[in-house]
Amino acid sequence: MFDSIRGKTPGSQTADASQTIPRQKGDMAESGALHAEAPVKTNAKAPTAAMDKPVQPIESRRLGKDEPLTLRAATFLGDALDTLDRRRTETAPFARISMPDAGEKQTGPWALVPKHKRPKRNRHSRKKVAFLRYGYYDIVFKFFVEHVLDADFVALPEPTRKTIEMGSAASNDFVCAPFKHILGDYMEALELGADVLVQFTGPCRLGYYGELQESILRDAGYEFEMLNFATVTGKPLQDYISLCKKKVNPDLSLTQGVANMLAAFKMIESLDAYNDLFLRLAGHETEADSFERARKTYFADMRAASCRHDIDEAQKRGIAALEQLPVSVPADPVRVGIVGEYFTAVDAASNLDLERKFLDMGVELYRMMNLTNRNLHYNEPNLRRSVSEYVNFDMGPTSTMTIAAAKNYAEQGFDGIVHLKSSGCTPEIDCMPVLQRISRDYRIPILFLSYDSQTSDTGLDTRIEAFYDMIAMRKAR
Repeated sequence: MFDSIRGKTPGSQTADASQTIPRQKGDMAESGALHAEAPVKTNAKAPTAAMDKPVQPIESRRLGKDEPLTLRAATFLGDALDTLDRRRTETAPFARISMPDAGEKQTGPWALVPKHKRPKRNRHSRKKVAFLRYGYYDIVFKFFVEHVLDADFVALPEPTRKTIEMGSAASNDFVCAPFKHILGDYMEALELGADVLVQFTGPCRLGYYGELQESILRDAGYEFEMLNFATVTGKPLQDYISLCKKKVNPDLSLTQGVANMLAAFKMIESLDAYNDLFLRLAGHETEADSFERARKTYFADMRAASCRHDIDEAQKRGIAALEQLPVSVPADPVRVGIVGEYFTAVDAASNLDLERKFLDMGVELYRMMNLTNRNLHYNEPNLRRSVSEYVNFDMGPTSTMTIAAAKNYAEQGFDGIVHLKSSGCTPEIDCMPVLQRISRDYRIPILFLSYDSQTSDTGLDTRIEAFYDMIAMRKAR
């Protein structure tokens, strides 16, 4: 039946022949992995005269309308089979897969790519670790790196205008100012030879900064490790330790690390307590820069501390020296409370040293926002209950503390409140209507300041001076 379909007659003669199939260009054997043996001899029947005729394309074959349907279908099927046979024999000659012999170099897509040997890490080498700039807390960061991680601390110099410009150039224009400050800090740290950058988790978008900043810095061509504590937030202590061992020091001592971490917490409390006293007294100094010199001595003493005992002794000496400095405190001094966002309210470089500007005017300053109050001793439910007439829900990472501190300052009869935030900080923007209610309820003026990478001292000085003149005149009535 199939002979008739292919156009053969049942009585046609066939002869056995040894057919040679030539090797075709573009054969798979040319890839180097499949070795086709060409010419290949096969025992196949010689084509008949009917098969030697060129096959007319199926599309151009004209079938008579009067031909039976079965004949037309058989002719169509025969043409299709002939076409498939021709294409198979012409374009896909018989081949076999031949693997190279032992010791023979493999080529082509089947070759195994040898893995690159990773250089063996020197477990005794000390990593150079850098933090971001964050007020006077670089003293704690240094203690943490040297006595908890057992690594070398990369100390950053005082920030300049170039720092924020570098961070801004590599950042999206709409990201908040702290992101740009931190990114500029990291760039300067890497230029100083840092191997590891540390980003701690934050209560707001700060928790996402580490991953994004790492991506930006790697795209810029920097090579480093990122010790990002946001990746283990809320996990057991063992995960924090494992991360530190992986990124910084595989020989980290657990016992020594925990003991020194507790000492670091004590250092934070000591620094914040000293700063509270400094802000309260420095505006009343009688000898210019006497308090600033005492603070520099205290900071140097704290930087030299290597254990809990050293921290306690440095704190005693620092507080005693501060209290012995001559001051002239008015009977009713001008008192201003500072509230605001987690980063901008604390970091002097971010708020353009606003505290120093007020102290030079003789103002007595208070600031509740610090690591001790916001991280170590923070109790969100208690704070929210204290401002229940203004807040019923958690409005954001620092919103409750901002509102609670503002209410506390107003109840104590402060002369004014300054609210600091970075431009676009959503949680602190939500606080502003509540602060305006507190201002109306307690008849206390509030100065709202927003910072971005373009904020200059000139405009800031004008607003601060005008605010001081206003509260001083109100007090003199």
